[in-house]
Amino acid sequence: MRLKGLLLGMGVTIAVFAALLLIFGVRFQAPMSAHGPALYNARTEATVSGVVTEIREFSCPVNDGELGYHITLNTAKGVVQVHLVADRIMRGQAIKFVPGERVEVIGSKFHFQGSDDLIARQIKRGEETFIFRDRQGQVMMMQ
Repeated sequence: MRLKGLLLGMGVTIAVFAALLLIFGVRFQAPMSAHGPALYNARTEATVSGVVTEIREFSCPVNDGELGYHITLNTAKGVVQVHLVADRIMRGQAIKFVPGERVEVIGSKFHFQGSDDLIARQIKRGEETFIFRDRQGQVMMMQ
Protein backbone atom coordinates (compact mmCIF):
# COMPACT_ATOMS: atom_id res chain seq x y z
CA MET A 1 0.00 0.00 0.00
CA ARG A 2 2.85 2.34 0.86
CA LEU A 3 4.58 1.71 -2.49
CA LYS A 4 1.34 2.32 -4.34
CA GLY A 5 0.92 5.71 -2.64
CA LEU A 6 4.53 6.66 -3.41
CA LEU A 7 4.13 5.79 -7.08
CA LEU A 8 0.84 7.68 -7.29
CA GLY A 9 2.46 10.73 -5.68
CA MET A 10 5.38 10.62 -8.11
CA GLY A 11 3.01 10.31 -11.07
CA VAL A 12 0.99 13.33 -9.93
CA THR A 13 4.18 15.34 -9.38
CA ILE A 14 5.44 14.56 -12.87
CA ALA A 15 2.08 15.44 -14.41
CA VAL A 16 1.95 18.78 -12.57
CA PHE A 17 5.53 19.59 -13.59
CA ALA A 18 4.81 18.77 -17.26
CA ALA A 19 1.64 20.90 -17.17
CA LEU A 20 3.58 23.86 -15.74
CA LEU A 21 6.23 23.56 -18.46
CA LEU A 22 3.55 23.65 -21.14
CA ILE A 23 1.68 26.54 -19.50
CA PHE A 24 4.81 28.68 -19.29
CA GLY A 25 5.69 28.15 -22.94
CA VAL A 26 8.56 25.71 -22.83
CA ARG A 27 8.98 24.28 -26.31
CA PHE A 28 10.16 20.78 -26.90
CA GLN A 29 11.90 21.08 -30.25
CA ALA A 30 15.33 20.36 -31.60
CA PRO A 31 17.70 23.34 -31.52
CA MET A 32 18.76 24.85 -34.83
CA SER A 33 22.09 23.56 -36.08
CA ALA A 34 23.34 27.05 -37.05
CA HIS A 35 23.22 30.46 -35.39
CA GLY A 36 23.97 34.07 -36.26
CA PRO A 37 25.71 34.76 -39.58
CA ALA A 38 25.82 31.05 -40.44
CA LEU A 39 22.04 31.17 -41.04
CA TYR A 40 22.46 33.76 -43.81
CA ASN A 41 22.67 32.25 -47.28
CA ALA A 42 23.21 34.65 -50.20
CA ARG A 43 21.88 31.99 -52.61
CA THR A 44 18.42 32.29 -51.03
CA GLU A 45 18.27 36.10 -51.17
CA ALA A 46 14.90 37.54 -52.10
CA THR A 47 13.36 41.00 -52.28
CA VAL A 48 9.96 41.53 -50.69
CA SER A 49 7.88 44.67 -50.40
CA GLY A 50 5.08 45.20 -47.97
CA VAL A 51 3.54 47.14 -45.15
CA VAL A 52 4.82 46.79 -41.59
CA THR A 53 2.02 45.36 -39.45
CA GLU A 54 3.84 44.48 -36.24
CA ILE A 55 7.10 45.06 -34.35
CA ARG A 56 8.32 42.24 -32.09
CA GLU A 57 11.33 41.67 -29.88
CA PHE A 58 12.28 38.13 -28.94
CA SER A 59 15.32 35.86 -28.65
CA CYS A 60 16.14 33.92 -31.76
CA PRO A 61 19.07 32.08 -33.39
CA VAL A 62 19.65 34.87 -35.93
CA ASN A 63 20.95 37.00 -33.05
CA ASP A 64 22.72 34.10 -31.31
CA GLY A 65 19.89 33.88 -28.76
CA GLU A 66 20.08 37.58 -27.93
CA LEU A 67 16.93 39.73 -27.88
CA GLY A 68 16.29 40.59 -31.53
CA TYR A 69 14.23 43.19 -33.38
CA HIS A 70 11.67 41.80 -35.84
CA ILE A 71 9.07 43.29 -38.14
CA THR A 72 6.07 41.54 -39.64
CA LEU A 73 5.20 42.51 -43.20
CA ASN A 74 1.96 42.11 -45.07
CA THR A 75 3.05 41.41 -48.65
CA ALA A 76 1.21 40.53 -51.86
CA LYS A 77 2.10 36.87 -51.19
CA GLY A 78 1.15 36.85 -47.50
CA VAL A 79 2.68 37.61 -44.13
CA VAL A 80 6.48 37.52 -43.70
CA GLN A 81 8.45 37.85 -40.49
CA VAL A 82 11.73 39.74 -40.97
CA HIS A 83 14.66 39.33 -38.56
CA LEU A 84 16.73 42.53 -38.36
CA VAL A 85 19.51 42.74 -35.76
CA ALA A 86 19.86 42.65 -31.98
CA ASP A 87 17.55 45.05 -30.19
CA ARG A 88 20.50 46.82 -28.52
CA ILE A 89 21.89 47.69 -31.99
CA MET A 90 18.55 49.09 -33.14
CA ARG A 91 18.35 51.26 -30.01
CA GLY A 92 21.97 52.39 -30.47
CA GLN A 93 21.30 53.38 -34.09
CA ALA A 94 17.97 55.03 -33.17
CA ILE A 95 16.23 53.24 -36.04
CA LYS A 96 12.54 52.57 -35.59
CA PHE A 97 9.89 51.06 -37.79
CA VAL A 98 6.21 51.59 -37.15
CA PRO A 99 3.10 49.78 -38.34
CA GLY A 100 1.74 51.22 -41.57
CA GLU A 101 5.13 51.99 -43.14
CA ARG A 102 5.85 50.58 -46.59
CA VAL A 103 9.29 48.97 -46.88
CA GLU A 104 11.33 46.87 -49.29
CA VAL A 105 13.52 44.17 -47.76
CA ILE A 106 16.42 42.29 -49.33
CA GLY A 107 17.35 39.27 -47.27
CA SER A 108 17.99 35.57 -46.97
CA LYS A 109 15.08 33.16 -46.70
CA PHE A 110 15.17 30.68 -43.85
CA HIS A 111 12.74 28.42 -42.04
CA PHE A 112 11.97 29.36 -38.41
CA GLN A 113 9.33 27.87 -36.11
CA GLY A 114 7.20 26.57 -38.94
CA SER A 115 7.26 29.61 -41.20
CA ASP A 116 9.40 30.96 -44.02
CA ASP A 117 11.10 34.09 -42.66
CA LEU A 118 13.65 36.55 -43.98
CA ILE A 119 16.94 37.68 -42.43
CA ALA A 120 17.28 41.32 -43.46
CA ARG A 121 20.43 42.44 -45.25
CA GLN A 122 18.99 45.76 -46.43
CA ILE A 123 15.73 47.66 -45.91
CA LYS A 124 14.51 50.63 -47.95
CA ARG A 125 11.94 52.96 -46.47
CA GLY A 126 11.13 55.84 -48.80
CA GLU A 127 14.44 57.54 -49.59
CA GLU A 128 16.25 55.87 -46.65
CA THR A 129 18.32 52.70 -47.02
CA PHE A 130 19.49 50.73 -43.99
CA ILE A 131 22.26 48.15 -44.43
CA PHE A 132 22.10 45.55 -41.65
CA ARG A 133 24.44 42.83 -42.97
CA ASP A 134 26.97 42.13 -45.66
CA ARG A 135 26.39 39.34 -48.20
CA GLN A 136 27.98 36.81 -45.83
CA GLY A 137 25.49 37.65 -43.07
CA GLN A 138 27.90 39.57 -40.86
CA VAL A 139 26.18 42.42 -39.01
CA MET A 140 27.37 45.77 -40.39
CA MET A 141 25.84 48.02 -37.71
CA MET A 142 27.49 48.83 -34.41
CA GLN A 143 25.82 49.45 -31.09
